[in-house]
Amino acid sequence: MGASIGGPSENKLSLHAEPAQLPSEPIVEPSLPYPDSCLSYWHRTTRGFPHLNSNRDLNVPRSTQYLIIGSGIAGAYTAFSLLEACIKPDDVLIIEAREAVSGSSGRNAGHVRPDAFRGFSAYAAAHGVDQALEIMENEDVNLNRISRLVLEQDIPCDFSLKPTFDINLTKETVDDHARNLDEYVKAGGNMETIKMYEGEEAVEKSGVHGAINAYEWPAASIHPAKLAQWLLSSVIERGCKLWTHCPATKITRGKGSEWDVQTPRGLVSAQKIVHCTNAYAGFLLPQLSTNFLTPIRIQVHSFVPTDEFSGKGALRSTMALRYEAQRFYALIQSQSDGMIIFGVAKASGITFDETSFRQDLVDEAIQQFTTLFPNSEINGQKHGEGLDHAWTGLIAVTPDKVPYVGAIDELPGQYICAGFNGHGMARIFTCAPGVVKLMLGGTWSDTGLPECFQYRHERVETSDAESEQ
Repeated sequence: MGASIGGPSENKLSLHAEPAQLPSEPIVEPSLPYPDSCLSYWHRTTRGFPHLNSNRDLNVPRSTQYLIIGSGIAGAYTAFSLLEACIKPDDVLIIEAREAVSGSSGRNAGHVRPDAFRGFSAYAAAHGVDQALEIMENEDVNLNRISRLVLEQDIPCDFSLKPTFDINLTKETVDDHARNLDEYVKAGGNMETIKMYEGEEAVEKSGVHGAINAYEWPAASIHPAKLAQWLLSSVIERGCKLWTHCPATKITRGKGSEWDVQTPRGLVSAQKIVHCTNAYAGFLLPQLSTNFLTPIRIQVHSFVPTDEFSGKGALRSTMALRYEAQRFYALIQSQSDGMIIFGVAKASGITFDETSFRQDLVDEAIQQFTTLFPNSEINGQKHGEGLDHAWTGLIAVTPDKVPYVGAIDELPGQYICAGFNGHGMARIFTCAPGVVKLMLGGTWSDTGLPECFQYRHERVETSDAESEQ
């Protein structure tokens, strides 16, 4: 990745930029992660992590009781939850295809953001009103859990509880929010923490030029890679094992109840496997074709703030700035260094390729930020200000918009915690402990999760999507 090194006239990122017009999307087959994926801002600021390339040149252990595939927050918190449940640390092995925390946990926009009432109508249509309410409530629980964990463990991850604004900039999104809110309230949804502002008050409260209305509720911002790395360090220091640059390439039945997992550095046999690979889960689980776990690439940018957003002018809230249902912009400002993180939340490709970015989306990000905050001078007025970096990451979209969590019944001993639909930070801290409870013999009701999250073969069943395992 290239980066701007100057002021207003030097805002172009060139290395690895793609043309503005993408060719028509080919049929995408499930894939392993690309080994040469770009670094995000989060990655660039955590290169000193001592376990970044842990055991990269060593053969894997021959066997383990619990094998976690994926070292992002889902995998790391699954390991953490196993140890909290008194599983012996040396019975837990994590393997990662690239460096530690190289996937979505290290590429997102830094939000820990419940949806409040947003999306309620779609959830209700797909899963029923009761399940839709549980989905909303579960995201509030998730925020409380991550907040408690960070505070109790004193985790240095730039976590900051703060309000978030959902800002509507067109009649389309105003009407969509009104419909969702109306249905949510009629269903008995909790409105205690939700506030609404109209017209000039919305502009004044949010600082966003052109805001028609705005909704406010509790959320947080975070450095996600620092959180994931702390979790990994915690379990490794207690005896858990991490192998990086070690992709799982095939899973076959082993002796008895074991599964044999092939990697470039040997075969490891495991009693239980957890797939914490989000968009990549379909590579090892053929039933999860890209029709059922679709990799959508999103582009995010970091900006060194100008005076307008520095010091006392730094943002004290996070935001989603909405023009259309599938076109909005995500905004936070880092608690520690003040870096502005601005995501262009629309698909830039159905692909597993995270190696590059699109220059037209860089230009769009600059133009939109300037439109929404006319006094920002976000392009920089002096050397060192303005555009810092651009990167891409994947969200894993499921047809029914909820994750796949739990036992994979057609593959006894295998479990999944993936398919977060861009809401991993709002769901992982309930989903990962839920999977662990199931692994240790609990029932679904013990997880406290909405029933619609449960992996069931009928959610992904098609005539040509049968497991080869």
